[in-house]
Amino acid sequence: MIIRKVDTFIVEIPFHDGGKGQGITPTAWRTLENVLVRIEDDQGYVGWGEAFGYFTADATKSTIDRLIAPVLEGSTVEDIGAWNLKTQRQLHLFGRYGVTMFAISGVDIALWDLAAQRRGVPLHRLFTDKLRSHVPAYASLVRYADGDVAPAICNQALEMGFKDIKLHEVTLAEIAQCRQAIGYEVPLSTDVNCGWSIADTRAWLPKLAELQLAWLEEPIFPPEDFATLNSLRGQGVSLSAGENWCSAFQFEQALKAGAVDSVQPSVTKVGGISECLRIAELARQYDTPVLPHCPYFGPGFLATLHLAVAQEQVAQIEYLFVEPDAWLYDIQGMRQGHLFEIPQGVGLGQQMDQTVFDRFRRA
Repeated sequence: MIIRKVDTFIVEIPFHDGGKGQGITPTAWRTLENVLVRIEDDQGYVGWGEAFGYFTADATKSTIDRLIAPVLEGSTVEDIGAWNLKTQRQLHLFGRYGVTMFAISGVDIALWDLAAQRRGVPLHRLFTDKLRSHVPAYASLVRYADGDVAPAICNQALEMGFKDIKLHEVTLAEIAQCRQAIGYEVPLSTDVNCGWSIADTRAWLPKLAELQLAWLEEPIFPPEDFATLNSLRGQGVSLSAGENWCSAFQFEQALKAGAVDSVQPSVTKVGGISECLRIAELARQYDTPVLPHCPYFGPGFLATLHLAVAQEQVAQIEYLFVEPDAWLYDIQGMRQGHLFEIPQGVGLGQQMDQTVFDRFRRA
């Protein structure tokens, strides 16, 4: 396919979560910044992608505009995976991880959507013949740092039909309060975003085991300290990580080191669909569950659903438990309790709401 035009946009939609908006990020988090990539080919077909952009949206957009679009426009792409690796090589001077890979991810997703549009098939049909009508999702709460609010939101998620809860609480007391509120029948995990010391993690694992934590996510910094993560396994609590690992190469190193019990690639951060497919094969080889990181409501979420069709290792995906002021795509329309329907339309399978795009576009 000959690429005629690459455009990028930032659509920023406020959201509400019932909390203070502080805790995980350096400043308050109140909006969903969607870095959208639109790619048109010489026949008029259009594909859409999403690059990770929370707090880095302008840098991610600029990377695509200055370093990827000028080279991609006018070129012919026959093998998207090969294009991906070639682009990684071309851009490695600007960082193998972070914003550079976020940018590649968004373009890669758009290219896959474009390819599916040209073929007239749902995106997942390009890489699997398997049929899967729905994928389970767990409710991923923001950090509340409040022993009253967090348990209440847990129960709210259960009332909406979710069966599994992930916290972002970082104290044993708050985790215990949430466990007490929902009981021991509901799987409960927590992501501490690399916030604990090694010593504290070792000391707290027995208590987390008593609380029957389903998994502990990214306990230590740096997230790529695979040897230390390996040493923390086998203490009665499963370990998971991967949202801050980029490229299949880094996942392979983690799996070789036995760093975690499950991996969490993020399609908008790791290098797009092409890298996620490589990671899926690695997970299969190492018999490791995949729990995709996907706190998005745009093409990144839709791409995650299509990828889940091809991966038997995906038991559930992440659903960010917040309420946006508007929905760029009809994500709620696909939800039945804790189950999300796999889109069966052409490409990503859903049409963007142009009214929402126009209203909240800021770049």
